[in-house]
Amino acid sequence: MIPDGAIKPGLEFVYEAEGDLDPPIPIGETLDGTRRIIPIRNGGRVEGPLISGSLVGGASDWQLTRPDGVTVADAIYALRTDDDVIIQIRNRGLRHGAPEVMARLAAGEDVDPNAYYFRTVPEFIAPKGKYEWMNNSIFICSGARFKAGIKLWVWRVT
Repeated sequence: MIPDGAIKPGLEFVYEAEGDLDPPIPIGETLDGTRRIIPIRNGGRVEGPLISGSLVGGASDWQLTRPDGVTVADAIYALRTDDDVIIQIRNRGLRHGAPEVMARLAAGEDVDPNAYYFRTVPEFIAPKGKYEWMNNSIFICSGARFKAGIKLWVWRVT
């Protein structure tokens, strides 16, 4: 039950991003779990009603898989809009599911994204101008992981 007077947030779809990933670079076992780096390739596509462009390479997702099997993502990358504006993104979140589902993902199989939880909170740093609105909102993202790629759907919380 929503309390009287509470304001229920809404969601506004911003974009879908699709990108290719290089093979993981293992760091190994650490005190808090297994760490690895996932390089993000240049040129992935961003398409949506509020922004379109491509992913800028030289970026990575610094992942930690905790002892409970939950993967913590912490990716820093950028996108170049179709009108040539660079926007920095830091995208942090969680991916987890039943052990057999996560084993299939790890083996490079295509797995229905509804079979596991993959949610992140992207933060944008946009320059003054047309995309400045991205600095002033909260965003959420759902994702899907594939053998050598990723797909993300981003919404602005209204």
